[in-house]
Amino acid sequence: MTRPTRVRLDRWLWAARFFKTRALAAAAVGAGQVELNGERAKRAKPLGVGDRLRVRRGPFEYLVVVRGLAEHRASPAAAAALYDEDPEGKRRRERLAEQLRVAPSLRYEGKGRPTKRERREIEKLKGE
Repeated sequence: MTRPTRVRLDRWLWAARFFKTRALAAAAVGAGQVELNGERAKRAKPLGVGDRLRVRRGPFEYLVVVRGLAEHRASPAAAAALYDEDPEGKRRRERLAEQLRVAPSLRYEGKGRPTKRERREIEKLKGE
């Protein structure tokens, strides 16, 4: 079996496990969340070894250099061998993940129904 020299961008993103399905990868490329060599790319754009990608997934941003090509999805270890990640980008992403983990979550602090005592106080205020 011969190794491909060029692969579609959406297919590579799926094979490198940035997205769970090719449809999600194609949608992200179409939405402008993926840049190839500093420019917005289309999903069928041929990708080669040495190309630089910026992939945005939620609040996180991956800066990677393509080191290998694959048209089929493989194990996570094989997928990780397809690219090299920028160390500064990885540090920023990990720092953001830590900040999001530590940050207080916004949630409803209401107690629901009033207690019997609170109901009596409400009734007293209403004059019942």
